[in-house]
Amino acid sequence: MKVLGMISGTSHDGIDVAVVDFELVGSVLEGRVLHTASTPYPAELRARLIAAMPPAPTTLAEVCELDTLIGQSFAGAAAVAIEAGGPVDLVVSHGQTVYHWVEGAHALGTLQIGQPAWIAERTGAPVLSDVRIRDITAGGHGAPLVSVLDGLLLGAYESGAGALNLGGIANMTVVRGDTLYAYDIGPANALIDAVVTSRGLHPRGFDEDGRIAASGRVHERLLEVLLDEPYYRLAAPKSTGKELFHLAYVESALARAGVTVGVTVGDADLVATLTELTVRTVAHDVRAAEVGALVVSGGGCRNPVVMEGLRAALPGVSVSPSDDFGAPADDKEAIAFALIGWLTAHGLPGTVPGGTGAASARILGTLTPGAGPLVLPAPVTTPPRALRLA
Repeated sequence: MKVLGMISGTSHDGIDVAVVDFELVGSVLEGRVLHTASTPYPAELRARLIAAMPPAPTTLAEVCELDTLIGQSFAGAAAVAIEAGGPVDLVVSHGQTVYHWVEGAHALGTLQIGQPAWIAERTGAPVLSDVRIRDITAGGHGAPLVSVLDGLLLGAYESGAGALNLGGIANMTVVRGDTLYAYDIGPANALIDAVVTSRGLHPRGFDEDGRIAASGRVHERLLEVLLDEPYYRLAAPKSTGKELFHLAYVESALARAGVTVGVTVGDADLVATLTELTVRTVAHDVRAAEVGALVVSGGGCRNPVVMEGLRAALPGVSVSPSDDFGAPADDKEAIAFALIGWLTAHGLPGTVPGGTGAASARILGTLTPGAGPLVLPAPVTTPPRALRLA
């Protein structure tokens, strides 16, 4: 079964796609990754999306228009992917998260936009969307959903392994045999990107190759204030997003630390400090998990300052990119959503309760028919025990 997975993550910079051909061989699900790509949002659309994100006020009219425009962007990316990777049996669209409603230790709702009907109309393929909410209705956080892939991919590590994704938010799945738990650690690139964008430090809105951070010095007082965030002390499972970690959050921390950008701290120093925040918070949780291996994916794993910082802070832990396991680091989440599509189509849960905190596993998503009748494969009664990607 060929599935196209699509997502725009918490960095909201574009659409990642992966076409994966799945075949169940005994108890092992084999996946051939046929095509991957990333399509940036048009600059005007990204600017409108950023302007509508919390804590900024917005209108239902703007949400409606963004839902349509993002859906059309996803449809265009899907059409290009199908032209490159061949026809698919199912498209899975995560869409764009614009709000993740969390109060204390509980997720109460989540909103992803990008109308899937545009994808179905453009491609003729059925579309699975709205994949997070069913887990939330079962008491979970609806995140990190990539944990279902991590469990199948890393279960063979007897000494335990951590799968770390460094997108806008850093999330980690800890796998030890049949035991799995996962949660959002805190910001990975979210605060860095917010500062780089607002101060015009890079035309693409991120610290490319960590060059800005490498040219600055960590401001210890500001870092101390940033580390005193109550979210870090919450027990897992937990989830967060840009509802908490945004530009105004940085500005508040600067005020509490008595620091003024351009006077007591330079732009590069601020980026260096926010980068060190990611390293410190991630390394703290990896040490607490007591794993022997850390497999890293997401845009942050292309930042040498982050990766060198993690290796220095985690002696004795093998730190490697997910590419070594057949899941390209930039495409792992798109592959994960293709996997969720295969699971849903075969009547299997797309969550692991330990990964999201749900009462029990749930089949995920809402289906939009394509050009023809909606026909699903015969259900699979026994879930795969492992995933092998090539």
